[in-house]
Amino acid sequence: CVTSDVQAACRDTTVTQELLKEGFHRDLQVKVELGEDAGGCAVAARIHLPPGIYVDPYELATLQQQNLTKALLIPDVTDVEAPEYLATALVLVLFLEADPRCSRCFRAAVPVHARYHRPAEGSQHALVALESPQVLLCCCHSHLAAECWEPAEVGAPCSAENVGPCQWHSTTHRAAREELMLEVPVGLREHSSLVCALTLLTTLLCASLILAATCRHGHFS
Repeated sequence: CVTSDVQAACRDTTVTQELLKEGFHRDLQVKVELGEDAGGCAVAARIHLPPGIYVDPYELATLQQQNLTKALLIPDVTDVEAPEYLATALVLVLFLEADPRCSRCFRAAVPVHARYHRPAEGSQHALVALESPQVLLCCCHSHLAAECWEPAEVGAPCSAENVGPCQWHSTTHRAAREELMLEVPVGLREHSSLVCALTLLTTLLCASLILAATCRHGHFS
């Protein structure tokens, strides 16, 4: 059977992604083990970021200037202050570095941030699902097995330094888990009245203190 022969020749590519640290500000780490040797090829992970999570383009630019990470954000402009329900999804092309201990292994990490969510009922956490990334290869000087890799529609350069056109290829892969779940702390709707009342009282108190200080120490002509 030709299909069985092709599947036997194309070894599985394995993808693992992890969220490091705690809270709203995390590091997304991606590890890829290719099914074949990709010497001389650029390897990247194409990651779909849902509205509940984002990469700060200004932070990303600083890290790239310091040569700490290499990535492309699509679109390259995003509102970092927008809450989850007003934000849009993003695509991150993360260029992976070769692991010196493994010829077929690549990895990279990038800071990601959770957005604020609407208050929920009965739960203090909202879940953000991060799907397994697409593995991409760009091989300018070597040949990929046509039965294992197919052209991918990705409008990204072969590297962070090379802005010219590039033909990426993708393959099916085996994910350590299909989705990575991020728990984001949220407020409780039943506390809305209490929060509004306390906010109003605090605002009135601060305004009164400012007014009293102005009347006591101010100089009026």
